[in-house]
Amino acid sequence: MQMDQDVPTESATAMAPEDPAASLFPPPLSQPRICMWKYWDIHAMQRLEKTTTMDETRKLLAELLGLGCPSQSPRDAILLDLFSHALVFCRQQGFSLEQTSTACALLQDLHRACVATPLGNVEECYRYFSSILFCHGIRRPPFSIDLFKEEQLLALADYVVNTYFRHFKLYKYVFTPQVRLDLSLTYVGLQPPKLLLEQKEGEDSAEELATSREEEAPEGEAQPEQEPSQVCALRTYIKTQLNKELGQLQQLVEERLKASEDRLNSKLSTLERPLQPTAAKGKNKAK
Repeated sequence: MQMDQDVPTESATAMAPEDPAASLFPPPLSQPRICMWKYWDIHAMQRLEKTTTMDETRKLLAELLGLGCPSQSPRDAILLDLFSHALVFCRQQGFSLEQTSTACALLQDLHRACVATPLGNVEECYRYFSSILFCHGIRRPPFSIDLFKEEQLLALADYVVNTYFRHFKLYKYVFTPQVRLDLSLTYVGLQPPKLLLEQKEGEDSAEELATSREEEAPEGEAQPEQEPSQVCALRTYIKTQLNKELGQLQQLVEERLKASEDRLNSKLSTLERPLQPTAAKGKNKAK
């Protein structure tokens, strides 16, 4: 089986899209694959292992991630904090160089999937992360390898859930452009917007002329009342119906977002719940 160390290392600078006109609907997520030595090769991991202070580690991480100046860029500072804490976690768990490189690659791929679209995709990202995580826990070449033990996989999954997915919306807010709706409607039987604008300007000038005439006219004269036109009545009706539909749409979106958050919180609670049945079964056997 050809390992991934033959593939040139990729730069991590593309993790945060800078173009505000990024694609709103990105292509589907890539298929889960083995990530060992995907971004950081053996030489990069050996350099990280030789660092003795946190300042040296963060400086080398900024170089490996392709970050410019984290002190002046909030995005670069957030990425540097994310991977520096992940590296500390890997050292505390006693991961090898291969395992540490793979864990950081999993986190980078997860972050790329998160910032690929400004729309909410937390469930898709969670399924993608779970699939790519299991590619490194079961020996089934060439699709997966048993790089991590079962307890190591659980520890890594808990860490990513409690650090990244807990702040998923914050990463989405910082690294993706803001989406705004620019709605333009055209109705059959009405004049185009340009003609309506010219007509409105003409009406404004006519109103100003009428106002000046009212001021010049004697007080005893009665001014003729202007009757509302059919276009104004139609415009008022359209605005009323549009506001009504937008209100219902906003309520529907809020309900779906709340339902999605409830499902995610239930999944997170299930993952954080200790394995009590197993312990109880052991006690019964002891009795």
